[in-house]
Amino acid sequence: MPESIRVLRKSQFFHPDGFPIVVTRRDPQEPFGLHSHEFWEIVIITGGSGLHVTGDDSYELAAGDAFVIGGSRPHDYQNLDDLRLINVLFDNNELPWGLGDLSEMPGYHALFTLEPAFRQRHRFDSRLRLDPMDLAYAIEQIERLEHELDERAAGFRVQAFAMMMQLVTFLARCYDRCRSPRSQGLLEVADAIAHIEIHYPDVITLDQLIQISNMSRRNFLRTFETVMGDSPIQYLIRLRIRKACERLRTSQKSITEIAMDVGFSDSNYFSRKFRDVIGVSPREYKRMYREVPPVTGVDMGLDDGSD
Repeated sequence: MPESIRVLRKSQFFHPDGFPIVVTRRDPQEPFGLHSHEFWEIVIITGGSGLHVTGDDSYELAAGDAFVIGGSRPHDYQNLDDLRLINVLFDNNELPWGLGDLSEMPGYHALFTLEPAFRQRHRFDSRLRLDPMDLAYAIEQIERLEHELDERAAGFRVQAFAMMMQLVTFLARCYDRCRSPRSQGLLEVADAIAHIEIHYPDVITLDQLIQISNMSRRNFLRTFETVMGDSPIQYLIRLRIRKACERLRTSQKSITEIAMDVGFSDSNYFSRKFRDVIGVSPREYKRMYREVPPVTGVDMGLDDGSD
């Protein structure tokens, strides 16, 4: 009879105020059993050894291993020999992943999207292995995050989000920096994704992306669509439309100018695709987000200094 899978709930680990980041320590990790989560987690192995079990597969763990577990993926730790680890739990839907240029980093896509999805195919060989100095720095960053979450002083939400993004960026840089045969395959796909994120206003062809990935056409398309849920060209179109939405909310430019700015050479084609993705026309979307006139001191009931 197959082992039942225990589901860990957010309510068991997250603070009652609903903040979507938690730090937990397993020092050492005790036997727990096969389980999945309602949340995601970054796992940093800080010492000892053991086996990471996912379904029928198991992978050896040692200090410095760092990986991401998606909420629905069952896993367990077995053959524990003083295995020590830190978990950074997070609600994947509540973090500001679109912040800054994070999406332009191949290591981010490899660590948080590709490696979790293809762990079985790569037999965990594509995981990140931090050297002692990087491991110490990662632990230091997590300790500062943990202090903010423990104290919960005024402004802790801003600080904790910033520290979480710093940790994610650091781990992504480490993954990108330590390119090795075990991770190269994922990073080549991640390079193509990052190329789209950086050069979305430019002409991008499927042949260019295949060349960047250094993969066969068939393998690249299968891998990309499996992980991203879209073909590369559809992903590009959705990204351009997302960027157009940002401009429609804030820019005074015309719809045609915005379409050109984000990479569409035909404003009619842009409008059709925009409606397909967003559900309304660019003009209707812009009207929905038209800026509200600023409230004056008189409107607020304040004395404007006049008689």
